[in-house]
Amino acid sequence: MKPAEEYILRQKEPFKSMILQLQILIEAAVSDLELKYKWKIPYYYLNNKPFCFINVTKEYVDIGFRNKPGLNYLDQYFITKKRKVFKSLRYYKIEEINQEVLFSVMLELKKTT
Repeated sequence: MKPAEEYILRQKEPFKSMILQLQILIEAAVSDLELKYKWKIPYYYLNNKPFCFINVTKEYVDIGFRNKPGLNYLDQYFITKKRKVFKSLRYYKIEEINQEVLFSVMLELKKTT
C-alpha cells in the first residue's frame, strides 16, 4: 500500500469517511491528478506540480491550495487565517462538503496550474 493511502486509511472516523468522499470528488473534477505523499500528508499533483493537499487535525479536514488570484471569487468559502501562501476548504462534518464549491475550486485551480 502506498503511504498516502495508508495515511487516509489510518484516520479515525469521521475523518476517514470525509477524506474518502473528498478523494472521489477531487478525482472526479480533475481526472489526471496523481496522489503522492509529501510533507507527511496526501498531496495531489497535476503535471508534476503541487495541486492540493489533504490535512487532518483533531477537529477537521482541510483541502489546501496555493493562494492564487483566480480563486478570489470563492474567498467566502476559504480559510486564510494566519496564512499568506495557502488557503483551504475546511470541513468538520461530512455534511458540510459542498460539491459545487469543491468542483469550482478544482476546475479554477486546474486552469492556473
